[in-house]
Amino acid sequence: MTTSSISFSLFTKPWKQKSVFELGAFVSELGFDGIEFPLRDGYQLEPANADQLPQLVKQFADHGLKIFSVASEPTENVFAGCAEAGIPMIRIMPAITHEQGYLASEKKAREQIDKLLPLCEKYGVMVGCQQHYGNNVVDSAGLRSFLEPYDPKYVGAIWDTAHDALAGQQPEFGLDIVWSDLCMVNFKNAFYKLLSGPEAESAKWKQYFTSGRQGLASWPRTAAYLQKREYNGVICLSAEYTNAEETDRLIKEDIAYAKSLFV
Repeated sequence: MTTSSISFSLFTKPWKQKSVFELGAFVSELGFDGIEFPLRDGYQLEPANADQLPQLVKQFADHGLKIFSVASEPTENVFAGCAEAGIPMIRIMPAITHEQGYLASEKKAREQIDKLLPLCEKYGVMVGCQQHYGNNVVDSAGLRSFLEPYDPKYVGAIWDTAHDALAGQQPEFGLDIVWSDLCMVNFKNAFYKLLSGPEAESAKWKQYFTSGRQGLASWPRTAAYLQKREYNGVICLSAEYTNAEETDRLIKEDIAYAKSLFV
């Protein structure tokens, strides 16, 4: 496998202050094939104006880039805008709350997905569900369980290197668990940082998001497994770094590193 069978996408959340033209030039210069766009309030295009997504696609196409997905609330106007623009996926993260508990939260989240299925079918746009530490479905096993009732044509799994590693899962097992539902892979990395002293009465830990070469997740093992299984989809670099001031430097290093793993 070579990089020709993989498309590299960048989640552009950290660069909300750039104009669309500036953002397109920046992402293209980094060497990405396209982006995941945060269709959220305060960004270059907001959900209320989702009907302008076709124009946004054209603006990025001027820089040789595609919009592979949007991160947004899956409302009908967002579905309609994505369909018109040829954007195939809306990314979401199923929520789990302490008030309801895990199983009741999972049931509620499924009920929300059930309401989206007619929109997926109507507009030909799928929903991608990603695992995430904290008050969400946190790992690949939970994600597979959550997605079990659904046709992967409409609702798929977005597997995330960092979040599965934070949950203690090995990449080969995590990917195998969700493989039948896999619609995108996120590359980022993280580890747990001890905030309290070693003699504290109660230890306090925090997730620290770092570069691809650091952290608990093995990008080389992930890449090797994806090549073994002949994955030919999108790999999205999330550009999430606790040291946010170094984002531009780190993402430049990370896309070069990620590409080197698929040569």
